[in-house]
Formats: sequence, C-alpha cells, structure tokens
Amino acid sequence: MRSMSDGSRKRRPKKYRVALIYNAYQDFEAESKADGGSVRHLRQMIRRMARAMRSLGHKVTVVPIVGDLNSLQRKLRRLRPHVVFNQYDDVVHGALYEMRVAAFIPMLGFPMTGSPALGLGLSRFKHMALGLLKGAEIPIPPATTLIERLSDLNGRKWSYPLIVHPGQEHAGIGLGRDSVVFSLTALRQKVKDILHTYRQPVLVQRFLPGREFNVGILGGRKLRVLPLAEVDYSRLPEGIPPIMSYAAKYVASSVEFKRTRVICPAEVDPALGALIAGTAVKAFRAVAGWGYGRVDIRLDEESLPRVLEVNCNPCLDEGVGLARSAKTAGIGYPELLQSVIKAAFEGPLYDMKLPIFNMTAPPVRRSR
Repeated sequence: MRSMSDGSRKRRPKKYRVALIYNAYQDFEAESKADGGSVRHLRQMIRRMARAMRSLGHKVTVVPIVGDLNSLQRKLRRLRPHVVFNQYDDVVHGALYEMRVAAFIPMLGFPMTGSPALGLGLSRFKHMALGLLKGAEIPIPPATTLIERLSDLNGRKWSYPLIVHPGQEHAGIGLGRDSVVFSLTALRQKVKDILHTYRQPVLVQRFLPGREFNVGILGGRKLRVLPLAEVDYSRLPEGIPPIMSYAAKYVASSVEFKRTRVICPAEVDPALGALIAGTAVKAFRAVAGWGYGRVDIRLDEESLPRVLEVNCNPCLDEGVGLARSAKTAGIGYPELLQSVIKAAFEGPLYDMKLPIFNMTAPPVRRSR
C-alpha cells in the first residue's frame, strides 16, 4: 500500500510557492553603515535570496515578522506555501523567539527549511549544547563552565588563558578585545560586564591556541561536508586576540575585519581534514541539526579538533560563510538554496507530521 507521504512526494510540483520569513523587528538605535549585522544588511540578504530562488522558477513571497505569530498564521493560511524558508533570527540580546517560530511553523503543517526548534534552541543555549557533545564523547574546549553570578567564580582554580563570552548569543556578539583573559581580575571584570550588559549566563572556556576551521554541512538524511574553511588571524596586530569577534565578522571599518581573512579551501593534511569533518558531522547530528549548518572547530595543543560551537541555520548570504564553501565545491548560490529546500521535504528524522492548527480555509457563509 502506498503511503500518503509517497503519493504527496510524487505529486509535488517542481516549482514551489515559497514563503521566505525573516525577523523585521527593529529598535530605535541608530545603526552604523559599516555594520554588516544591521537590519539593513539583513533585508539586502533576503532580497538576494528571493532573487536567487525566483531564478529557479519558484514563486517567492517575502514575509516579514514583527513579533506577531497570529499575523504569521494568517499570512501562511492565505499564501499556502509548499515550504516555509525560515530565516527568522533573533535580533534582541537574550531573545529566544527563533526556536518558538521554528516550533510554530510545523504545528501549522508546513515543511520548513533548516533545523527544528530543538536544534536552534541548543545552538543558543551553548552550555547545554556543549554538555550534550561532551556526553556524546565529542571533544569540546577544556574547563567549559557556566557562570550565572559573579560569586560562581570563587573557590575555583582557573588555568589561563580563558575566553569569556555570553552564554546565549551568536554571531560573535559579546566577543571583543577583552574576551581572552589572563588573570582572575580580568576574568571577574569581563564576567561582570556580560552579566550587566546582556543579562544572561556567561560561558567560560580554556582558550585554544591552534588553527580554527569553519565546517559547512549541507543536506538532510544524507549529509555533505563542504570544503573546509580556515580563519587566518596571522595579520592581526599584537594585543588583539585571534578570535572571531563581532567586529571581525561585521564591522568593516575595524582592524579585526580588515586583518582577519578566511581561506577556503583550507590547506590541511588529509587525515586531519577527515577527522575535522567527522567531528563536525557528529556534532551537527547530536544537536538535531538539519538541512544546513556550520560547525566551528579549533585545534588544541595536541592538534585535536575541539568543537567551539554548532551553528544551526547559519548565515546564507551570497559569497560568504556557507555559500563561499559551497561555491568552492562547485555549488552555485541558487543551487545551494535549492538543496536547503530539498532537505525540508526529507525530515527531520523521527519527526511525526502532526499539525496542531487547522489551516484549512473556513467555508464561506452566503447570505440568503
């Protein structure tokens, strides 16, 4: 007997109605034009993504969200897309709405690109994700510790240098020139600053001295590891730590941005490259990653790859990050987005499709 899923797969059109959703919330703080993480740059990226998918023949509707899931439900009910391309990302420090949006869309019964709510939540609760990886015997930085209050630093024997960052942020937010510390005084000051500024727990880890790699992963049930990318900090002046801070990622006018480069493909011994790739795949699967992702890995003193962070739904902008690695592998930008869409119809694994909300249009009442 043929299952409904098999039948629907065969009937699925080659050209899709795509709802491309993103977080359009904007506070009233002025944004620098040099800040690549601004809302203005986000909207530019969304337009590039829509244009690329339309070049494949898909009908793409951009759906901005400003914190109103009732409005999102009404829009999706009207559009009835074949797939929701999820680009919703929190823009407020400490916000956790991206995992809620990712839970809401499958409840409505729509296929969704990228990782499920669990994966996105673990990506943000870094200490939980790292604890999960450690339990799965996947190497993480030594001395990984969650600090919830300043007094938690007392009574511990710290081995320096340490790196200190917010426990629930991503994109390098909260990482700066004072994030690598060499003394208890500096550690206490940085922890105090994060607790006050970001109002969230602080993640403290041993700072690893080795090479740093970004491992791009693509696919659903069958994963493909893209060519490794290495972050080269060799041109940074003395006094600026070799870390992927917010400035290094997004602030084009900063020394960190100008002096940090990414080499793709990375020059790496085949055996080490295979070990890095295998570690990344295990980490991505362990946190329920799906569709596409990026795993950041750094080598320790013995050249052992240790996972810094698993990024579910990383940036998909053209020419950078995952798209850069895909291009190195011969995958064009529209084809990259098509692969992400394809994975949305495959999974996630072990997920039962049980829509909770009735998205069928109500009958039209006719007056007599």
